[in-house]
Amino acid sequence: MKLEKLAPAFQGYLWGGTKLRDVYGKQCDLPKVAESWELSTHPAGECRISGGEFDGLTLEEYAKRAGDKVLGTNTLAFPRFPVLIKLIDAKDPLSIQVHPSDEYALKVEGEYGKTELWYVMDCEPGAYLYFGVNRPVTKEEFRRRIQDNTVLEVLNRVEVHPGDVFFIQGGTIHAIGAGILICEIQQNSNCTYRVYDYGRRGADGKPRELHVEKALEVSDFQPSDTSSHSRAPEAVAGGTVQRLGACKYFAVDRLQVEDEMELEVGADSFVSLLVTQGRGVLEGPENTLEFRPGDSLFLPAGAGKVRVLGPCTLVKTTVPPQK
Repeated sequence: MKLEKLAPAFQGYLWGGTKLRDVYGKQCDLPKVAESWELSTHPAGECRISGGEFDGLTLEEYAKRAGDKVLGTNTLAFPRFPVLIKLIDAKDPLSIQVHPSDEYALKVEGEYGKTELWYVMDCEPGAYLYFGVNRPVTKEEFRRRIQDNTVLEVLNRVEVHPGDVFFIQGGTIHAIGAGILICEIQQNSNCTYRVYDYGRRGADGKPRELHVEKALEVSDFQPSDTSSHSRAPEAVAGGTVQRLGACKYFAVDRLQVEDEMELEVGADSFVSLLVTQGRGVLEGPENTLEFRPGDSLFLPAGAGKVRVLGPCTLVKTTVPPQK
């Protein structure tokens, strides 16, 4: 099984910046590169294999050509690919928004809900985000505050720093603030209900669409659990491994590779590696890949022993076994 490098799909939302192109070398002609979808089979933006025998194929086409076994038995337990990984460059603040639960989203939108994990790669001093409400509110009060532009007063504002981790469950009102670069690991969904958008207008000059009624149906108006889901780093040969968070759809670890670290890629799940810092080499049984910050690497299930030569920091994502 050969290791693969992925080429992302891009989104040019109006709040985006240019760091993904200018700092991380993403090849994109959009004036604003808000998001790069690094591991995605979602029809709104599919990543592709970059280089080698399967060059140019979407991840879904690659799996069909190489055999579904490259995704792993845990992944194949889902009716559709369960995870989506993206880089987000928020030059300006995102809208205040909420994602529905699976039950609501499948019934109303025909796709998954959206639980997500944010890993802060970089941010400007004093940058912040919104994570849930800061006190219990009623649906009626929240609706009124949307209408009279005071909704920010009841949101939980959290200052962020590089390396911070946030686990955002479906139903949690939230927003990424300005000046933050995030690696987001989420369910394979693009289902977002926009609650409040600062009165901004889209490219067509019209106010951006809000989804207030749906948002009010799915939102949790009690303060959210903002405690860290991360474990303490564990020393392993060649560096440390830290579990950042997990749910039924994904398990995420941060790998700090000092010089050389060995990974065992079994038949249960593929391994996604997103490079956040450092350069190095990935050595598998059949091929070798060089990497730099921002690169997305796909290790097919069953690849066996893989060596990471650093120093570097990687975000590793797998699909856990289903209960």
